[in-house]
Amino acid sequence: MLRSLSMLTLAASLALAGCATSSPDVISRHDAQRMSTVLDATVLAVRAVTVDGSQNGTGGVAGGVVGAVAGSSIGGRRDSVVGGVLGAVAGAVVGNAIERNATREDSLEILVQLRNGDRRAIVQAKGSETFQPGDAVILVTTGNKVRVARAFGAAPADNTSAPLPRPLPGTRGG
Repeated sequence: MLRSLSMLTLAASLALAGCATSSPDVISRHDAQRMSTVLDATVLAVRAVTVDGSQNGTGGVAGGVVGAVAGSSIGGRRDSVVGGVLGAVAGAVVGNAIERNATREDSLEILVQLRNGDRRAIVQAKGSETFQPGDAVILVTTGNKVRVARAFGAAPADNTSAPLPRPLPGTRGG
């Protein structure tokens, strides 16, 4: 019984891990074939951040079911009811924790400066591209989602030769 409980927990964890992503390399079906707005920008700074995992209840429900089944196999009829209830509660707590950890993402906060001097900060999951200060990038906005991508044909910045852009006088960038 313990072995089957472990297998169910592992299966639930793997299912939850694939539920959602904010990776810039993955485009949702809803965003395909939609026109996006593109703005040119230059990277000012990049820092690693962690996007906290979500808890939409799926982990709690799955954990509660697994815990109830496992707990109900304890002892006789009366003990199995109590064991099932306690197992469900414990399973729900564990399931929520698994869901939260499985949906946590290593991400980047990318501070950019637009051509008009305005600055923007975008948080996105780490993707296949890396960014450094001075890199030419584009901000792609589809609906209310924004992602940063390397500008077409732009090579990574050589940080030793080019100074960072300065905001234009009278703009909100400085």
